[in-house]
Formats: sequence, C-alpha cells, structure tokens
Amino acid sequence: MDRPDASVAGDTTPHAWTSVCALAQLEPLWGEAALIDGQQLALVLLPHGHLYAVTNEDPATGSFVMSRGIVGSKGDRPTIASPLHKQVYDLETGHCFTTAEYALRTFPVRVDAGLVQVRLDAGQAG
Repeated sequence: MDRPDASVAGDTTPHAWTSVCALAQLEPLWGEAALIDGQQLALVLLPHGHLYAVTNEDPATGSFVMSRGIVGSKGDRPTIASPLHKQVYDLETGHCFTTAEYALRTFPVRVDAGLVQVRLDAGQAG
C-alpha cells in the first residue's frame, strides 16, 4: 500500500487525491465498484494489503463489469480476469496477458487515515 503524502482529500488542485471509502469496507480478493467524478473504477484489495484501482470498463466489450472480475495471479503478478470473456489483466500495469490489443487503465491508490484514496488525473492505460 502506498503511504500518504501531503495531498489532502477534497483538494481541487491537480494531482489531488479523492477519498472513496473506508479501507475496512473492502474485502480481500473481492472487487468493489466505485463511481468517482463520473468515472467507474474497480477497487481490489489483496490479502497481503496491496490495493489496486483500475477502470471498471471491460476493454473488450465496453461493459462496466471489471469489479465482478476474477482476482488471481500469473506468477508473481496480481491479476483480474474479465467476468465476460476472461481476458486476464495485470492489476499493477493494466497489461492484458491474453490479448495484447486490450489494456485496463490503472490509477494511483493509497490509504490515508483509514480512507482509500484515488488520483483520477494520473490514470494510465496498460
């Protein structure tokens, strides 16, 4: 998990972190959907405490279903598989292991004072 920096929730400057939910509301290995400023994200907490935020939109179909995906791993890489066509994506990079033309957008995520926070302006396509 990333450690807090000087940014504050509710800060409207570029690179602001947005509070999403309490960390205690997330279950390990279970995706949760979040709607933040009109963007749908999938939050995934792993048992060892690593937290990931990716777009909830399935790149292959355009459906907003990634929060219902299958969480797992490929070697030492944490993954999420689309619940529709089972493309497997790296949770850290968004890279698709099964179909190179697809990629999930990933977002920086951290926990500050028990709150999950995401930076929408810094999302990157895998």
